Formats: sequence, structure tokens, C-alpha cells
Amino acid sequence: MLCQLSIKNVAIVEHLDLELPNGLQAISGETGAGKSIMLDSLALALGGRADAGCVRHGADKADISAGFDISQVPAAQEWLRSRDMYEENLCILRRTVTTEGRSRAWINGQPSNLQDLRDLGSYLVEIHGQHAHQRLLDATSHLFLLDDYAHLEEERLALTSSYQQWQQLSKRLNTLRERSDEDQARVQLLSYQVEELQQLSLQEGELASLEEEQKLLANAEHNLSLGQSLCELTRDSDDSLVDQIRRARSLLGQMQLKEESLSEIDAMLDSAAIQLEEAANSINHALDSYELSPERLQEVDQRLHQTYTLARKHRTDPNELLVFQQELEHELSLLDVNEDDLLQLEGDVQAAYQNYLAKAESLSEKRQQSALRLAQEVMEQLKALSMPHSHFEVAVTTLGEKHASINGIDRVEFLLSANPGQPARPLQKVASGGELSRISLAIQVVAAKASTMPTLIFDEVDVGIGGAVAEVVGKLLRQLGERVQVLCVTHQPQVAAQAHHHLFVSKDVRGGMTNSRVDTLSDEERINEIARMLGGSELSHHARAHAEAMLNQLPH
Repeated sequence: MLCQLSIKNVAIVEHLDLELPNGLQAISGETGAGKSIMLDSLALALGGRADAGCVRHGADKADISAGFDISQVPAAQEWLRSRDMYEENLCILRRTVTTEGRSRAWINGQPSNLQDLRDLGSYLVEIHGQHAHQRLLDATSHLFLLDDYAHLEEERLALTSSYQQWQQLSKRLNTLRERSDEDQARVQLLSYQVEELQQLSLQEGELASLEEEQKLLANAEHNLSLGQSLCELTRDSDDSLVDQIRRARSLLGQMQLKEESLSEIDAMLDSAAIQLEEAANSINHALDSYELSPERLQEVDQRLHQTYTLARKHRTDPNELLVFQQELEHELSLLDVNEDDLLQLEGDVQAAYQNYLAKAESLSEKRQQSALRLAQEVMEQLKALSMPHSHFEVAVTTLGEKHASINGIDRVEFLLSANPGQPARPLQKVASGGELSRISLAIQVVAAKASTMPTLIFDEVDVGIGGAVAEVVGKLLRQLGERVQVLCVTHQPQVAAQAHHHLFVSKDVRGGMTNSRVDTLSDEERINEIARMLGGSELSHHARAHAEAMLNQLPH
């Protein structure tokens, strides 16, 4: 559940820290005091859309964090573990928004993206907005409301995947069947180009190897001549450097110098002669592996010529010719499908459709079963909401293949007969505004009872009702609060009186700046607030007595 909510510099909130217990928590206050700011801030922490306008005037950024106890939410625990973000029974979502509109997010202190916030938030909080009844006027939303009630999310995801696979294969098949003459001409051109490149059979790294070999072969004769001259100069001629050093040592031996000086110079000359011998040997070894091969040079030149010619023909770099060939082969594989391939693809399309249809029919059957339960539960709630003679139906109509969609083969529509003897008709044709509010509330309460969500939020869903009906709504929400955490923004004293806890939102002006604050009301303060909600700003003795009587009726 939601344990803690911290809001800094959001709209008219400078700094707000809330500790939130379990049960039903009523949130009340004057219009414009900032009740919706709490929920809007929580929505931001859950990955909702944001803009620079949410940042408090004069601040550089808005900062919201929400702490959740996930000890009873195994799905959230698993989500965090799979991303190495799990901390013992704790989850903290944080979001900042700057005055430039830039946004950052964290989960348990680790940087995250907004989609991660939304994904994780879907296991933690469910928000029922004050305009939910307007959604009922759009019949396309009825299918999703039914699926949510029946917990058919996994089945619908599986259906979505099978539908997408069927559509992709169908599109591929239609593309092949409708291939134009231009495509056929393209196939012929590609076939010729690919065959030409395949005949060349260029290998990876071959071009660089050929160019290096060509350099060696083209300069072979010149290099051999230079090498032979070098050998003659160092050792293999009558006047080689080695012979000259020998003569130098002989002359040195004839000189009349100190013995130690002669020995040192003689050693130096001997070392030079040895190094020249080794150099000559190395040159000879290199020349032994260096052969003249005009035939191989011709082969290499011809291979390079073919490669360069094809590269120029296709206006590509010779080094990219192999990549170009692979691209042509890939394009051809997409376009050039023979009859056997076409038959195979037709079979694949049919198999994909049958797979989709099986999932759609299974989902349709579950919708039919769930529709009866939903209708019955909604009617029970409508009776409690002073619509005892209404008849509510959830009509699930199975459509043909041409109406198959990503959501299945069903059309789901909510029907209502508000008066006995009248046939059930679509909501938008028979329901008044007040009736729509009650039907919406009934559906939301039923859906919330079936929900596994640890925290439910109702934002002024009691608009348009009052009196005994409002008291029933309060009792329904209190029943939910016995099972899960419920936050309810309300203007109805009958609803607020049923809460386990009461939060009061107010605003004041300090230093020329408006600031919103939230207080948890004591028993006495709660009597005064409910009296205000009953009778306005003037707290009469009668209003206080009525408020106290309402609170005394609560079970202890």
C-alpha cells in the first residue's frame, strides 16, 4: 500500500510529507485548496505526463516521491527482483520535473525511465477519476471494463500477439499476390546482379590480400636485382665490405701500437665483419623465398580488374562490394518467392488465423460468462444506489471474421432499462447524467472488489449524488477500505463520515505566496469538518450535532 507521499514545489504546494495508513481515507477541503494536487503528484510518481507548468512559481523543479509497502504484492516484488531493484518489502518511486519540462525518474534510488514507473505502478495503484462516467458514453470502453473486471489481461495479451502475427503474415501474402510488373522487373535485375556477383565469388578480406600480393609481384624483379647487388656489396664480390674489413684487420696488424689498443680495434672490426656476414645471409634467405611469377601476377591483375569493374558498375566502393552483394541477396529473398513458398505462406497465414480464432473464441466464452456476473453485481449496487427498478445488461455480441480485431471477435456494450417494462438500450440513449454517475460508481465499486490492487483512489466519483445515496456510497467505500487501502477525494459529508481516517486540505498565504497543506484531523476537528460539509462555512450547533451523530454510527 501507499505508506508515504512527499511533494515539493508542485503547483501551490511548497513542501508536503504525508504518512498514509491503511483503510478508507477521506480527503476533503474547499475547492481550489489543492486536493487534486495530491493525486496529480502521485500520478507523476507513477509515470504520468508532466510539463513545466506543474512546477511551483519561483522553484527550479518539482520533486515527488511515493513510498509503498509491497510485502503483500508479489507481482511488484518479482518485477523489482527481475531488474535487480528489490529492497525488502519497500518500493520508492521518485520523479522530478524542471521548469524547462525535463523529467527524471528513480526506482529504489536507481535511475529509471517513465515506462518502468508506469509498469511498476500498474501493480501498486488504481485511480478512478471524477469523469469516469463520461467514459461510459464511449461503447469501445465497455470491452476493456469487462476484461478488467474479469482479470482477462493475460488472455488479451496472448490474443494481441496472435493477431499481430496473423496480420503480419497476411500482409506479406497480400504483398506477394499483388506484386506489380515493376516488382517482377526488379526481381529479374536483382537476379542478374546477384548471379554476376556470386560468379565473382569474392571472399571476406580477399581484396586487401590481392592488392598486397600485386605490389609484391609487380616489384619482384626490381627487388631481386637490388637484393643481389646488396649481397655483392656486403660479401659476394672481390671487393665486398667483408673483404675490405679483412684487409683493414691485416693493415692493423702491421701497425706499431700498444697491444691493448690494437686488440680493441681489431675486435671492433671483427664484430663488423660478423654483422655484415649475418646481413648477407639474411638477404639471401629473403631472396630465396622471393620468386618471379609473371603467371601469378597476371592472375592477380585479372582478379583485381574484375573486382574494380563490378564495383564501378554498381557505383560502390570495392571494399564494400561483398556487403552490397549481401544486401541485394536479402532484397531478392524478400521479392523472389516461388510457388512452393507462396503455398507455404498461405498455410502459415491459415494456421496463424486458426491460432488467433481459437484464442478469440476462448476469450469470448470467458467474456460471456463474466458479463452475466458483472451485470448481476452492478444491479445489486444500483439497487443500493436508489435505482431499484433499473435493469442493467452487459451484451457480448460475437462478430464475424471480417470484424476480427486485436481485441477479439466481440462487441461489448452496456445496456440499461431505467424503468420497468422498457427494453434495455445503450446507455447514451437512455441514461441521465445522474444515472450515469451512479452506474459508473456501481461499476467501479464492483471492479474494485474484484481488484488485487493494494491501493485504490477515488477522485470525486460521488459527484451528482447526495443524501441517502451518498451514505450508501460511503458504506461501500468503507467496505473496500476494510480489505485494501482506499483514498477518496470527496465533497459529500456522508462519504467522509464513513472514513477510517480524514485528511483536510487547506491553503493560506505566506510572504505573498499561496501554499497548500494537508492535516490529519483529530476526532473533534473531524466533527467540525463534516459539519462544514453539511452546512457551509457557518458551523451551527445543529450541523455539529448532526456530524457527531453520523460519526457515532460508525462501527468500532
